Amino acid sequence: MIEKHIVLEDIEPVTFYGVNNAHLQMVRSLYPKLRIMARGNVIRVLGDEELMCRFEEDIESMRQHILKYNVIKEEDILSIIKGEKPDSEAAKDVVVYSISGKPIKARSANQQALVDAFTENDMVFAVGPAGTGKTYLSIALAVKSLKEKTARRIILSRPAVEAGEKLGFLPGDMKDKIDPYLQPLYDALEDMIPQSKLQDMMEKHVIQIAPLAFMRGRTLSDAVVILDEAQNTSPAQMRMFLTRMGWNTKMIITGDMTQVDLPKGQRCGLRDAIETLGGIEGIGIVTLGERDIVRHKLVTRIVNAYDSQSSKD
Repeated sequence: MIEKHIVLEDIEPVTFYGVNNAHLQMVRSLYPKLRIMARGNVIRVLGDEELMCRFEEDIESMRQHILKYNVIKEEDILSIIKGEKPDSEAAKDVVVYSISGKPIKARSANQQALVDAFTENDMVFAVGPAGTGKTYLSIALAVKSLKEKTARRIILSRPAVEAGEKLGFLPGDMKDKIDPYLQPLYDALEDMIPQSKLQDMMEKHVIQIAPLAFMRGRTLSDAVVILDEAQNTSPAQMRMFLTRMGWNTKMIITGDMTQVDLPKGQRCGLRDAIETLGGIEGIGIVTLGERDIVRHKLVTRIVNAYDSQSSKD
């Protein structure tokens, strides 16, 4: 009889063990000849060496399942231990899975074009109205790159231009003022990465969220870098951001030309960049429209109504 300690790396132990240790109890029942004890992220096992090796392989398969899908069900555990393929692995074209196990993937032809453009290019511009999923899908692509270790970090940024409001009137220090403005980026990440793991990644600067002004002077390497709300950049700011690109880095720039909050007469950096860089090899440009809107059905009607009004003015 031998003893082994198995460390559950990169996953939440509570997800592995299940509510009230239901998953752990199931594993114990499927391996009655092993003595299995768990504390924190360490599983201590005593038993026959040959059976122990098989158990260790199954635990690793379960860990990999959780890394990919963020959840594991009892039927998945049973399939893994029986040597069968879990049904959830049959899903196609999935970018990543949410923390509830819901598949996140392109839901329209233009969203798929964004996924393809990211695969084929190092820099992608995604332009479209509110609700077309350009930011959410871009963050999903960044999370996928992190999970697959093709990137070492994610950097998310927004220009600090207020949509009709003044940050100076908000309470607190600079972080307190900026964080609510960056909240949509936090929301998307929290949908894809468990809270405690996300917090750890942010503390270790594996994931960074910062206003565009904080990008000046940096070289961004081994990363997926996303600039959101890029319609609110000036040409100078956009040039500054784009030239931060380092080795093994991919950039996604998203924006909505109908929601420009720049001072009157200020040229839009996003429009300027697309006009200047269109046709350059390695740069993809994807335009999303009303058919790509994946929010509430009223959002499509609202966008159409405003577009119709704009055409009359």
